Amino acid sequence: MQTHHHRNAIVIALSLLISLGWSLARAQGSTTIYIPLLRTPGASQNPLHTGVATYYDATGEGNCSFEASPNNLMVAAISYEDYDLAAYCGAYVEAYGPKGTVTVRIVDKCPDAGCQAGHLDMSPQAFAQIADLAQGRVAITWRVVSPPISGPIAYHFKDGSNQWWTAVQIRNHRNPIVKFEYRNAAGSWVNVARVDYNYFVQSGGMGPGPYSFRVTDSYGNLITDSGIVGGDNVTRSGSGQFPVGP
Repeated sequence: MQTHHHRNAIVIALSLLISLGWSLARAQGSTTIYIPLLRTPGASQNPLHTGVATYYDATGEGNCSFEASPNNLMVAAISYEDYDLAAYCGAYVEAYGPKGTVTVRIVDKCPDAGCQAGHLDMSPQAFAQIADLAQGRVAITWRVVSPPISGPIAYHFKDGSNQWWTAVQIRNHRNPIVKFEYRNAAGSWVNVARVDYNYFVQSGGMGPGPYSFRVTDSYGNLITDSGIVGGDNVTRSGSGQFPVGP
């Protein structure tokens, strides 16, 4: 068991690491900083969920406001009970069914009363990996995973975005996103609220830009970017990708 002094030493070391990371970010302008969260020993960061799977005519579009993905239909809608203000949007989950296993990206919310906690409504292509389509509805277990992914994260500015009203969506992220911030004119980081349709919206605007952004994933890893030019319905690449989670 760790002593009180040992825990204090860990916290102090982590604080120094964070301070060093912020200094590097300011000096280099664009950087990726990986700082794992302190966790309770033995606690699972990705718990196993129990539920059911069904399928629908998925395209990759949906409540998460992503674009259609005809070349990759390994996608699913998550229960409205689990959706949690778009917290799962873009996350990857691995589902285990009677026939096998499939990894899907969450792109939508299943609003039906039949989609209760633990329910994943998949594309037919994804459902076929875990059960025969004729079954229609099967029991599953699933958990969030951190799969290989190509390229850096991306920032998509919603149509209508400008210096007075700015909405940004994080795309192409390996791990779930829990926090998005921008640096204001005074040099302070401002936390931006996420809305149900999976954009981080600053109703008073973020100013004319270019912008400095900071994104935190569900494991506490940070990606910091600067020099991001805004626009109306445009996508800008970030500097890096989140590491594989535990």
